[in-house]
Amino acid sequence: MADSSDSVSVDMETIYLGGKEHIIQTGRGSLSIIVYGDQEKPPLITYPDVALNHMLCFQGLFFCPEAASLLLHNFCIYHISPPGHELGAAAICPDDPILSVEDLCDQILEVLNYFRLGAVMCMGAMAGAYILTLFATKYRDRVTGLILVSPLCKAPSWTEWFYNKLMSNLLYYYGMCGLLKECLLQRYFSKEVRGNPEIPESDIVQSCRKLLDERQSVNVWRYLQAIDKRPDITEGLKKLKCRTLIFVGDSSPFHSEALHMMGKLDRRYSALVEVQACGSMVTEEQPHAMLIPMEYFLMGYGLYRPSPFTGSPRSPLSPSCISPELLSPESMGLKLKPIKTRVSSPDSNNIERLSMICLFV
Repeated sequence: MADSSDSVSVDMETIYLGGKEHIIQTGRGSLSIIVYGDQEKPPLITYPDVALNHMLCFQGLFFCPEAASLLLHNFCIYHISPPGHELGAAAICPDDPILSVEDLCDQILEVLNYFRLGAVMCMGAMAGAYILTLFATKYRDRVTGLILVSPLCKAPSWTEWFYNKLMSNLLYYYGMCGLLKECLLQRYFSKEVRGNPEIPESDIVQSCRKLLDERQSVNVWRYLQAIDKRPDITEGLKKLKCRTLIFVGDSSPFHSEALHMMGKLDRRYSALVEVQACGSMVTEEQPHAMLIPMEYFLMGYGLYRPSPFTGSPRSPLSPSCISPELLSPESMGLKLKPIKTRVSSPDSNNIERLSMICLFV
C-alpha cells in the first residue's frame, strides 16, 4: 500500500539463504531488499528485469565462484526487488497507484538513505538497467559506477511496444500462462539454451520457467506498465561521469539498444562487452564471460579478486571518502577502452579480447 509519507522504515527482517531480508516501507510502497555481506564494505545494489528477482536474474553470476569471490570480497550486496517481485510476494492491491519509472527510481534513493549509503556501485539487467541508469542521471553523486546487462535507454520501439502490449494483455486476462512464459523466455535467453524439438531446453531455462509460476501476474503487469511508458534518457547519458561497463548477448532483442547506448556514453569512462551465442541475461547464460571484464573494470577503483593464498581483508575503497577526481582512469594510470568479447560456446573458457580492456600507461 502506497504511503504518502516520505519516511522509510523497516517493517521486518528475516534471514534469507545467507543474507538478511529487509522489508522497507517507502513513500511509494514496500520493497524487499536482500543484504549479503559486511555492511562496512562498499555497497553494490542490483535491480532485475521484468518478472524477475535477484534469484532469477543474478544467481548464475553470484554462483560462479570466481565472480562471487570478486564481488563479495569487495562489496556488500543489496539486492533490490521491484515492488511485488520478491519470493512469496502477495498481489499488490488494485487500488494502489501504478508506479512510473521515476517512482521506482526514487524508491531506490529512499532505500539508500535508509541504509545510510553514500555513493553505490549499480548492477542492473534490461529493465533494471534502465532504472539504475535513470537513477544515475538523476542522482549523479550517489553512483560510483554502472554494470549494465542488455540495458535499455530509449523509449520502446514499435516492436518492443507490440510485445509489451501482448504480454500486458496476457497478464491481465490470463495471468502467468504458457504463452506469456514463452515471450519472457525469449526476452531473457538465446535460442541455444531455449532448446528445440531435437534439443531439450537447458537447466537454467527450466528453472526460470518453474520460478515464473510463482510470480503474481498483477505485480508483473505493473512493472511492465512502468517500463512500457518509459521516456528516452539518451540525452542524460552524456552527463554521466561514472564509469559504465555494458554486457550484451549478440542474440539479445536489446542488442541494438546496447550499441546505441554505448555510442552516447563518454568513451573515456565506458566499455562494451558483446558475448556470442548469448541472450539478454548474460548473468545467467554465460556468467563466466563477465569475469575478466569486471576484474579490469574494478581495478580502476582499486578493487581486486582475493588471492587464494591470502585472507580476505576489507576492501580499501570507501567511495564516500574519496574525491571523485581520484576515481578517474587517468589519475590511476589506467585508460579504459571500449571492448568486445567473443565466447564460442556457453561451456567455453576461451574468451578472445578483440581489443585491449585496459592499458597500463
